[in-house]
Amino acid sequence: MAFVVPTVPLAVFVVSATLALVASALLIVRLERIGARLGISEAALGLVAALAADMPEIATAVTALAAGQHDVGVGVILGSNVAKLFMLLGVAAVVAGRIRLDRRVVLLETVVAGGLALVTLAVVQDDVAPVPGLGLALLLFGPYVALSVMRPETRARLPIPRRLRGTLTSALTQEETDLDLHPGRGGTVDALAALGLLAVVIVSSVLLEQSATDIGTEWQLSDVVVGAVLLAVVTSIPNAVAAIYLARRGRGAATLSTTTNSNNINVLVGLLIPAALLGLGTVTESAHVTAWWYAGLTLAVLAWAFLRRGLTRYDGVVIGVLYLVFVVLIVR
Repeated sequence: MAFVVPTVPLAVFVVSATLALVASALLIVRLERIGARLGISEAALGLVAALAADMPEIATAVTALAAGQHDVGVGVILGSNVAKLFMLLGVAAVVAGRIRLDRRVVLLETVVAGGLALVTLAVVQDDVAPVPGLGLALLLFGPYVALSVMRPETRARLPIPRRLRGTLTSALTQEETDLDLHPGRGGTVDALAALGLLAVVIVSSVLLEQSATDIGTEWQLSDVVVGAVLLAVVTSIPNAVAAIYLARRGRGAATLSTTTNSNNINVLVGLLIPAALLGLGTVTESAHVTAWWYAGLTLAVLAWAFLRRGLTRYDGVVIGVLYLVFVVLIVR
């Protein structure tokens, strides 16, 4: 059978992907300026930036789940999270030579990101229903967000054991310092621009999902391959560029938090909330495999980073090899 290039869907895919990625990059700038206007902390600005960068895959996943394409929806979220471990940490470690990390930073991110990965795995495996799963996820991520929103001086006065307070304060301070976000104060123009850019991201992401599905049909690719590989890699590009930038400048804490925050927001906003509202439906074995790889690789990378106090170029290569194994397992 001749290999046919679906010209129109491919053109729509390229154009919509470009629009979604460019609009999300511009949206980050506008939201950071609005956040600065509101006087929120550097760590909270980092979360806002992660949410904006995640909008293409979130919008794509929600579109797929709403249309009943559960494998695409699950695939694009969990597949992009696996891809980000490779693209944001693996590639960044190879490019930078080494990502140096304080164990307190790794420990904080492991508790939140590792816990969310396990909750997500349980939901996809149908061991936990979506609504209780969402509740568990909020219990994990909610305190992290609350701490991020606090000013440093407020964190220093928290009525918790001194050692725990010191660990949390130190970890978040390192992440804030590494992010080095100093946007100008935004105004009405930024708010209006953010709304317009958000609309562009959503519309282009809908077109991206539809065109990717058409390409998958023409090339006889499964829905999981379309979501977990094709869409996942493309929508992860903005986060990868940011992580490599940070890693090359020796900002290890920000590189790690950019990765974990992006993945945490992805599963919470792009999968668990829609699943709680719409239901997750039935997913194939390939989606289960993707969930296992997301949870397993997350815990493995974070555990190794804790033991080694960072990631070396060699570690980045190993992460890359593991990602290729994942892709082969999904595609075959």
